[in-house]
Amino acid sequence: MRSIWNGSISFGLVSIPVKLYSGSEDQKINFDMLDRHDQGRIRYKRVNENTGKEVEWKDIVKGFKKDDAYIVLEKEDFEKANMKKSRTIDIEEFIDESEVADVLFKKPYFLEPQKEGGKSYNLLRDALKKTGKLGVATFVMRQKEHLSLVGVYENALVLHVIRFQDEIRDPGELNLSDIKIKKKEVDMAVSLIEQYTEDFNFEKYKNVYNKQLMKIINSKASGKPTKVEEFESKPTPAKDLMAQLRASLEKKKGKAS
Repeated sequence: MRSIWNGSISFGLVSIPVKLYSGSEDQKINFDMLDRHDQGRIRYKRVNENTGKEVEWKDIVKGFKKDDAYIVLEKEDFEKANMKKSRTIDIEEFIDESEVADVLFKKPYFLEPQKEGGKSYNLLRDALKKTGKLGVATFVMRQKEHLSLVGVYENALVLHVIRFQDEIRDPGELNLSDIKIKKKEVDMAVSLIEQYTEDFNFEKYKNVYNKQLMKIINSKASGKPTKVEEFESKPTPAKDLMAQLRASLEKKKGKAS
């Protein structure tokens, strides 16, 4: 793996030199865009809108438009904005894992100790394990400040980039139903949830969509017809809700026996 950020993680006066690695990878199948007529590849070019000429990456800079002119920013300008946060994941407080809403999570990263950082790295990891806490930290990466949570996954420190409060939209804008639910309906739904409750097994869940998509690709490549599994999702009418809950419970009990 290649590290995407080098710096330190700190809590109190303890500073741990670390490298940051992406903790996940995109498993989607990559496609090229083609011209339908001759299957020629579609290419994007970085074109100067004034001259119409293509511009090389080395000649591209970032600019902020102020009034009628652009202020050009170099790489070092972004670092100067907050030198500490550009180089340090600074844990400012600790919280219980249960306090964090799942909607905040965006992407995990693994932290690896650099030279001289092994003991202090293990210290933070073991302390987080023992307390069940998460460290709340801020840092800057790729010209953007990130709010993050530092915890433990297996035997490694993991940093979860989470969303700032102003990045979460107000669910009050949704058109939610105000239909009242009867107690017996809730009780039966709770029973169904309890019937389906198991210990979480990470290995149980596989990305099957990619495999199915590759089957279609291979079928088209061989000229064979593609078998399609028919499926139609129909909403459960309100009058059938109890019957469907009861049938779901019976189905689960049948599988268990």
